[in-house]
Amino acid sequence: MVSRGRADLHMHTTESDGWPSPYELVDYARATRLNVIAVTDHDTIEGALRAADYVAGSSSRLDVVVGEEVSSRDGHIVALFIERRIRPGMSAAATVHAIHDQGGLAVAVHPFWRTQRRTRSGRVHGVGWLAAELPFDAIEVENATPGFYVFNQLARRLNMGLGAAEVGGSDAHILDAVGRAFTEFPGKTPKALRTAIESGATVAGRSRYRAVGLMRYAAWGLNHERYVAVV
Repeated sequence: MVSRGRADLHMHTTESDGWPSPYELVDYARATRLNVIAVTDHDTIEGALRAADYVAGSSSRLDVVVGEEVSSRDGHIVALFIERRIRPGMSAAATVHAIHDQGGLAVAVHPFWRTQRRTRSGRVHGVGWLAAELPFDAIEVENATPGFYVFNQLARRLNMGLGAAEVGGSDAHILDAVGRAFTEFPGKTPKALRTAIESGATVAGRSRYRAVGLMRYAAWGLNHERYVAVV
């Protein structure tokens, strides 16, 4: 029987709007049940590359997948297993094509999340029903951001009709969030993870926050809103 691994496929560092540095993120994840993490900073792969280099220089059982949360014109899309940055600002269709063009996997993350908050690249949201129309490799049906229960349920219902690979990602911006949403898969390596996504053999799950974690997330949210107002 093949042992099952656990991955967190949606995480942020100081290279975008997360609080932990790539090195702090790796050190924290090493102490969890995670076998693979994907660092997916907004519109950059620098954090992922630093995390991957950090792990490569150690004997850690943890592996890092290079990723990026791309700000397409139609919503956020996570690219996994990429080597080069995906340019933001393209349509969702062009973004998915660009990800596949370099051999990566495209994930529709928090597809039904909407907010009035704006960043330099525009409003922050998921791709909505485009998740059903474009050739995404997986749908994020578990996102650990506090308050995302309804969005997760909508994503699950969408994927019941699609039958795409389901994945979970914490969308961690603080260390307490790491691993709170996760993807289980047969095996424990990035290669096994990719095979599981491509064959639809993944299972998404979630665990509850501790009270202190929710307080820290609220503090991050207040700080981040001030940052967005400035930029």
